[in-house]
Amino acid sequence: MRSTTSRPVFRRFAGAIAVGVALVATSGCTVPVDAVAGISVTGDGHLLGVMMVCGHHIDGATLYVDSDDVDKQVTVGSWTAGRPLATGLATWTLDSPAAGWTATRPLAPLTAKTTYALYGWTKDDSWSANSVSFTLSDRDRLTPGKVRYETISDNGDASEATLPIAEFKARACQNM
Repeated sequence: MRSTTSRPVFRRFAGAIAVGVALVATSGCTVPVDAVAGISVTGDGHLLGVMMVCGHHIDGATLYVDSDDVDKQVTVGSWTAGRPLATGLATWTLDSPAAGWTATRPLAPLTAKTTYALYGWTKDDSWSANSVSFTLSDRDRLTPGKVRYETISDNGDASEATLPIAEFKARACQNM
């Protein structure tokens, strides 16, 4: 029995499949990182978002329940900057309106034994910020002027660190 498919048609079909596989294999699913998110507290204990933008811009930030289960990653707060954050340091209170920021989703009450993550984003998904994870216990150990953030070592290992804000500002962009 002979095949009814001609060789040129088969080659075009096989070529199209190969191109499709190559595109899927080489396309990235992540947004490039060019900022570092952190948290701090005010003198009266209010939670602060901290964003060190390293070279491009960030438009806002979102706080969510950090979970390996995507269905459990619930947004608990989201903020949009009045204008894109340019290179440098920005801070804003998370639990009340802050000058230059709009709460697009006001902060929900945070609960004990829950891990949260704060990250930064752009409206067009061109850039993002490394996120910082924390619990209420982590927040309670912070003092004004100190920033908790995730550091990335030269070999790519991530760990949480707490530094004075001046050191955070000086070091945060080093591994970008």
